[in-house]
Amino acid sequence: MKTEFTDVNETQKSLVVEIPSDVVDAEIDRLTRDYSRAARIPGFRPGKVPVKHVRQRFRDQILHDTAHGLIPKAVDDALRERGLEPVDTPNIKDVVVEEGCPLTFTASFETVPQVDPGDYTTLTLRRPPATVEADAVDQALQGLRERAARFDPVAGRPAELGDSIVLDLTRRVLVGPNAAEPPPDQTAPDTHEGITIEIGASANPPGFDDEVAGLEVGDAKEFSLSYPEDHAASELAGTTVHYNISVKALKQRLVPELDDEFAKDTGDFDTLAALRRRVAEDLQNEAEQDADRQVRADMVKQLAARVTFDVPDTLVNREVDRRVEEFVRRLLEQQVDPMKTNINWEEFRDRQQDPAREAVRSALVLDEIARRESLVPSAEDIDREVARYAERTGRTAAAVRAKLEQEGGLARVETGLRREKAVELLMSHAKIVTL
Repeated sequence: MKTEFTDVNETQKSLVVEIPSDVVDAEIDRLTRDYSRAARIPGFRPGKVPVKHVRQRFRDQILHDTAHGLIPKAVDDALRERGLEPVDTPNIKDVVVEEGCPLTFTASFETVPQVDPGDYTTLTLRRPPATVEADAVDQALQGLRERAARFDPVAGRPAELGDSIVLDLTRRVLVGPNAAEPPPDQTAPDTHEGITIEIGASANPPGFDDEVAGLEVGDAKEFSLSYPEDHAASELAGTTVHYNISVKALKQRLVPELDDEFAKDTGDFDTLAALRRRVAEDLQNEAEQDADRQVRADMVKQLAARVTFDVPDTLVNREVDRRVEEFVRRLLEQQVDPMKTNINWEEFRDRQQDPAREAVRSALVLDEIARRESLVPSAEDIDREVARYAERTGRTAAAVRAKLEQEGGLARVETGLRREKAVELLMSHAKIVTL
């Protein structure tokens, strides 16, 4: 087998491979015999079809199967001979296969050059002060009060700003972007029953609050609103919408007093002072964790700077995919449908390019450090990581492991744990300076 290697750049490589004609013809003969045994051609008994007829009738399929059978092994042998390890399956093109001739093709692929991590035993990392703003505790307590608010029925007065109004609502788009106003009977109404809207909420349509303020239970009203061109709901932007509403109920939002009784209702606290101390402790812990994350981010940035070559796009795109999947997972955990958010996913992916590239660079350095230090996660480490993932997703560890094994995901788990061990090693030797 002949090979011609081209070093396109530091990461892009190309191999032109030529498989000898005798190897090609032997594979064609083998496949022809297989086709002959299985072929069903009128006028011939099964298994008795002459080879000449088989080659004529199934020529294209036999040549395709010949290439499909010979190319993967030839690529593996050529890569192994040169000590190359692609980051993804090589792209095969320019395939030429004919009986009596060598099989030729070109394999293009990306590799990762040798990474020099430098001296990684003397990192100096910066840690911001873990401070809590003076009014942070008061703000957190106010947030607890807001979440504990209750809604009581309103009697004897009309709706006011801050009330929640329960409506039967029908809306119809009268004017759409670049469209003339159609007759009302040509537009499909959008009807909702018993929906609750907080008067004054930021998500309300422009002008809606003014129309419903002052209404009482039992009132009905019709009005039209014009939506601006940049309205968040793209399907309504630039339209005029006609509303027909009927008030079913009014509710007043009551926020509890900040006192000892509120503390007892919030949790296992006898006094407001005890609740305040716990909130202060939690905020301080969050500040400490955030400072620790900043230390780690500084380390990642320093490691990434040690990779001077352009990392393969395949690895960058894979990291972008991972970041998008992680973001979608967090949305789903918050009961948010990713497809119903006003997110431009192409722009979101573009914004991930630079941080993904930095993450790939730092990961390559961590991989090399783990190799030099012989850092390998144990079976118990992998079991614990699978169990943690199972707990987050509400599934059994056995089900998660089975899924990972099926999709080849255990290797990714092991890689992540190996990199985490490298991080722990670096942190144990690093000098951490508090800013």
